[in-house]
Amino acid sequence: MSDGHNTLTVLLWEASAKHGREADMKAFMSKAVTASRHDEGCIDYEAHEVAGQPGKFVIYERWVSREALEAHLHAPRMAELVPQLLEMMDGTIEAGIRFLEPFRPAN
Repeated sequence: MSDGHNTLTVLLWEASAKHGREADMKAFMSKAVTASRHDEGCIDYEAHEVAGQPGKFVIYERWVSREALEAHLHAPRMAELVPQLLEMMDGTIEAGIRFLEPFRPAN
C-alpha cells in the first residue's frame, strides 16, 4: 500500500443539507463543481443527488495525486466557499469524506 501522495487519489464526499436548505445547497454545489473540475490534477469531479432523497449529495472525485487534492482543498476560493457550504449542510465536511482504494481482480 502506498502513502497516496504520488498516486491516484479517489474519494467520495457525502453531505446532507439542513432541512429547508436542500435547493440552496444543490444550486451552490452546481456552481462550485465547475471551478473544481478545472483545478490542476483533477481527473473527475462529479456531483450527484441521491435518487429519492432530496438534499443528500455525493461527490465522486479522482485526482492525479494527494498533493493535487490538497491544493484543491487549499485553493483561495475555498476560504469563501466553505463557510457558505457549512451554513447549508448538516455536520462537518470532514465527516463525509471517504477515501477509496482502487483494486482489480488478478484475472
